[in-house]
Amino acid sequence: MKLLVTLVCFCFTFLAQAQLEKDDVLFTVDGDPIMASEFVRVYNKNLDLVKDESQKDVDAYLELFINYQLKVKEARRLGLQDDAKYIREFNNYKKQLTKNYMSDNKVTDVLVREAYERTTNDVKASHILVRIDESVIDDTLAVYNKVLKLRERIINEGFEAVQKEVHDGKSVFAEDLGYFGGFKMVYPFESAAFNTPVGEVSMPFRTRFGYHVVKVFEKRQSLGEVTVAHIMVSLKQNDSTINPETRIKQIYKKLEQGEKFESLAKQFSDDKNSSKKGGVLSPFTGGQLRSKEFENVAFSLENKGDMSKPFKTDYGWHITKLIKKKGIQPFEEVKNELQNRVKRDSRSELINSALVKKLVAKYDVKSYRKEGLAYIETILTDGFFKQSWKTPVDIKQEPLITIRDTKITYKDFADQLMSNQRKYYNKLVDYKTLLKTEYEDFFEQQVLKYHEDNLEFENEDFAFVLKEYRDGLLLFDLMEKEVWNAAVKDSVGLEKFFKNNNANYVWKNRVDAVILSSASKTAIEKIREELQKDVSVENIMATINKDDNLNVISTPDTFEQGDQALPKDFEFKEGVSQVYEHNDSFHVILVNNVLPANKKTLQEARGKVVSDYQNYIEDNWVKSLNKNFEVNVDKKVLKRVKKQILKN
Repeated sequence: MKLLVTLVCFCFTFLAQAQLEKDDVLFTVDGDPIMASEFVRVYNKNLDLVKDESQKDVDAYLELFINYQLKVKEARRLGLQDDAKYIREFNNYKKQLTKNYMSDNKVTDVLVREAYERTTNDVKASHILVRIDESVIDDTLAVYNKVLKLRERIINEGFEAVQKEVHDGKSVFAEDLGYFGGFKMVYPFESAAFNTPVGEVSMPFRTRFGYHVVKVFEKRQSLGEVTVAHIMVSLKQNDSTINPETRIKQIYKKLEQGEKFESLAKQFSDDKNSSKKGGVLSPFTGGQLRSKEFENVAFSLENKGDMSKPFKTDYGWHITKLIKKKGIQPFEEVKNELQNRVKRDSRSELINSALVKKLVAKYDVKSYRKEGLAYIETILTDGFFKQSWKTPVDIKQEPLITIRDTKITYKDFADQLMSNQRKYYNKLVDYKTLLKTEYEDFFEQQVLKYHEDNLEFENEDFAFVLKEYRDGLLLFDLMEKEVWNAAVKDSVGLEKFFKNNNANYVWKNRVDAVILSSASKTAIEKIREELQKDVSVENIMATINKDDNLNVISTPDTFEQGDQALPKDFEFKEGVSQVYEHNDSFHVILVNNVLPANKKTLQEARGKVVSDYQNYIEDNWVKSLNKNFEVNVDKKVLKRVKKQILKN
């Protein structure tokens, strides 16, 4: 029994030693700890990107990582983190990165999946809208009831009859919307349309435009997206001698004879917006165009380059040509794009609301809404509706909201109200209704702001990515200062480095030559014969490329051994070469001069010399950093790191 207990204890101890802890310090730089978890994460992240096998070795990679941390330490010693340009660039990045972490993932996933279903399906609908200003937040019952009665009339009399009577294009709109899919309407309208069964009329609902009801006629799978070019002859012609139907048939005849669609569109199409682009229209989806006839023809074309016969719409006579057709894309291919669209769309408010609910519990948020709004109501005046109200100087400094140890006061809310006065100019809204609406927005903003301000301490992934960028940006500025600019500006040092290492900068064998290339072996053989007769390249090219035919291309240059333009078995000697087949073409090379291998001048090798000199400066600089900063590696932690990496 003792033996069993001892073995269990030993195994437990061994496992505990092999398992990395979150607070394990792998090494220190002048006493500053670098965590093992950070090293493992960076190593695993970059493993697939590393082409040099030596860098996959943990010890070799650790050396690189230590050097990286030494440079970051030096950048901070020099105070580069306080540079205004650095701070501005870092804050811009942090702002962008924060957006990716400010969401409720479960709600986002549901909305993205819903968006996919709606972008891959269309609904055909009509609606009636009774306009009401977005800022009106009370006394809307009368408008709601008006729309409710219109709904009853649509059910009993039919949409068209009601449409003719009530539509005025000012306060009441009764419109046929045709087919539309996801993201084509504001989100509340989109949801009402997709959630209403075919043949039925929705209950009244509100958008920022007012109250609507929607009648759904049909639902279908989306037709996808199509890009076409068209030639249009308008029904309205300034020249009375032009018959649109006759003209379009004449153009179609030219197309049948092989003339280019793009050229004819530029010359004859009356659609001046597209004619200058060869008739090409912007991509569109089913239901997006007003002309049903045009849409039907466009989507009926099957293969790229297919052309329709002439057809008529309300706008004129057309011929269309298919440029590109894209059907419904698999969810995984469009998921990222949909996520971005959802976060930019009004449905993002649902994501924020869901996140706020979670954060309220997480941060122990307390709201003193009842007493706070009651007090604010006593200091609000009708000057608010004339943009003349100001937060009183003697306003109570009581907490309206507390988020952990952070207090948001009455004054904070009053200042927000003051900045929002413009929304309510000349509108005399009931104080209680106004404060209720504004407080809900204010409360959500404050919770999200607190979360954003503390995200680096709350989210490990966010903190890691942000630290990676923060250090990387510092390192870039440091390298620019200590290495890159130093190498470029230090002309004396550069010349000395070149002199000491000039054996590394040499030309291979080169030729001063003209390469003549063609897809036709016969043409190249003919050119070779002419070159052997001492006919000049210029005369040969003028003869063989006459009548705007480009049969041969000439490339004069100095070519070095190994240049991809030269055949592998190319013989370096003056005169006319044999015919080579290379890079799927035929070539003959006129060699004017052979330049044997020799050393390069500094000017000729400058780019490579500067790069090597930068590496030289960096190597010596890193050695000095290792001397200036004390580095201590914990061997036991390193051993556990290696075990974990090998296990993965």
